[in-house]
Amino acid sequence: MTPRGSDGAGNGRADVVVLSSGHDVADARLHKISGALCRQGLRVDVCGLGDATAGPAGARVRTRARGGLASRAWRALTLPWRARGSVLITLDPDLVPMATLAARFRRRRLVVDVHEDYLRLLSDRTWARGAAGAVASGVVRLSNRLAAKADLTVVADGHIPPREARRRLVVENMPDLGLLPAPGPRDATPRAIYIGDLRASRGLFDMLDAVAAAPGWRLDLIGPVAAADSDALRERLQRDDLAGRVDLPGRLPPAEAWRRAEGAWAGLVFLRETPAFREAIPTKLYEYLATGLPFLTTRLPRQVEMVELTGAGVVIDDPADAADVLRRWADDTALLDDYRKRAIAWADSHLETSPYDTLAGAVAGLAR
Repeated sequence: MTPRGSDGAGNGRADVVVLSSGHDVADARLHKISGALCRQGLRVDVCGLGDATAGPAGARVRTRARGGLASRAWRALTLPWRARGSVLITLDPDLVPMATLAARFRRRRLVVDVHEDYLRLLSDRTWARGAAGAVASGVVRLSNRLAAKADLTVVADGHIPPREARRRLVVENMPDLGLLPAPGPRDATPRAIYIGDLRASRGLFDMLDAVAAAPGWRLDLIGPVAAADSDALRERLQRDDLAGRVDLPGRLPPAEAWRRAEGAWAGLVFLRETPAFREAIPTKLYEYLATGLPFLTTRLPRQVEMVELTGAGVVIDDPADAADVLRRWADDTALLDDYRKRAIAWADSHLETSPYDTLAGAVAGLAR
């Protein structure tokens, strides 16, 4: 295990331990939760994966190598028993059963963060087939039942299960403005960005095709690439229409990732219509608005609603449609400025408070 100590977490038992069997410590929601907890004056430990230096500031961060499914199962079984804190927060469904036992027998408080509809999400994972899929589905169903009995059940949206719980708090995936740059001037060269997981169902290849058909545009794709799509991505980037136009820095801590938004012209969110995404509203939409970025989005119900509410984006039907919009924006920057003004105006009036601070206040009450 790779640790990174900090004054914020101290050297003894923490007030709160944030546990993840599958999240990298650079994960944005993990940073937002930990940051809010630290602002409450709580001592926070974070246990996850990846490079400990990419974890949230102010917390004591401990990481392990990712490994395979067997390694993840072992982490799910053992992490809750090793946690030294008054309150345990789980970020993954496979942690919930053992965390429930550990909290009960060790007299800890338990907070379960359910930030996605995991049953629907399994339909988007190539590994979740056959026996592995059946086991994963069973674990998720059990975890949802146990989550409802936790001291605090946190969901990222109203439609996400469990719909009823002992104490349920909706903490939407809103931006942490402290991690985002202020709106600023555009680069001389048109550039679009996407920050998040990179896979076909999240529009990876659609974004590439759109930019390929919009000469003069560059594209930053910031985040981890799904293993199932890495070979196809490598082949796609070798074609002449994208040569030298796409930047792939990999996963970055949220503040560093969003610094790439400085100077960008537009944000992209091309989710396909899958069971997991149909009712979802991506955090990126809010973050694009907060950084003054006009956005292009696919025709999913809640994304369309955001376009109508803000007037700061355009709904596209396919990569050719998106490329047409990008070409128009490059030719008419005054049009782009209008979308930018609407983005900033909406963000200024709707993103003043953070739901993560509400969560942190509730957790502080449990810790006391």
